[in-house]
Amino acid sequence: MATLPLSSHPGPLMFSFRRFDRSTTLFVSLLMLSFLLATFDVRAQGSGLGGSLREGAQALFAPVQQLATAVTRPVAGFIDGVSNIAGLRDEVERLRAENDALNAELADVQSVQNRLAELEQINDLEPPGDLPTITARIASLGPTDFDQIRWIDKGRDHGVAMGQAVIDEDGLIGRIDFVAAGSARVRLITDPRLGVGVRDLVTNETGWVEGIGQGELQLKMFTAVKPVQEGDRLVTDGTRFPPGLDVGTVKEAAEAEAGFALITTVEPAVRMAEIDFVKVIVGWSPLDASDGGAEEDPARSTNPLVTEQ
Repeated sequence: MATLPLSSHPGPLMFSFRRFDRSTTLFVSLLMLSFLLATFDVRAQGSGLGGSLREGAQALFAPVQQLATAVTRPVAGFIDGVSNIAGLRDEVERLRAENDALNAELADVQSVQNRLAELEQINDLEPPGDLPTITARIASLGPTDFDQIRWIDKGRDHGVAMGQAVIDEDGLIGRIDFVAAGSARVRLITDPRLGVGVRDLVTNETGWVEGIGQGELQLKMFTAVKPVQEGDRLVTDGTRFPPGLDVGTVKEAAEAEAGFALITTVEPAVRMAEIDFVKVIVGWSPLDASDGGAEEDPARSTNPLVTEQ
């Protein structure tokens, strides 16, 4: 069999050379084309082929970019909002704490102003006859609402004694019925056991006012001739309390019937729930300094200020 010469067979070297030749030619061509496009783009200052291609790419990808922005913007905003929630909560709590502190300070200031105003009023009070007085403050209440008593922060060491009248700027509050060294107990005129002799400033007739537990008082006139009218002012008649102290005003008109006493209701001059500073009249001795409350064992009423009995 005849054989072909060795030179007539295509070998591996020939194939590799051809592939290398084509790849090299393509790479060099693309490189030169890129160089030419860049050169034309620079010379044309953006109006050349490169500029056109760039504008086309921007126009092609603009909707995609807008869509991506529309999708990512709410997500980014949500993430920013979530990251700021903790900071906002802390700020709200700080502002709330500051507001509470300012409200507390304002309440304290208002309380001090109210007490100062009350103290000024009580210090400006001039009892009838320029009687000497001692200024005191309500220190505690009775153990229950049914106990018509108040404790003051002045006692025997300050000149307070049994039977002395206690007043404020509005009128008669009650009388001292127990005294300790540094405190004393006041029996209010709203207590049924404490009666007050009064005079009607309109009719000039006298009667008797008694407490009924809370709120209103009851007026009894056993020898009244003239009727009493709503708004008639009642003051102490000088029997058990210094004369001329405001006790209250008549709430309902009334007249005496044959064989019966004149009885009606009276609005106290003093608002018992609001008393704070008071004055004890120490320069007047009542005709009758004892009453039912004076015989009561003071230990039955709670008073944190009492140190001796």
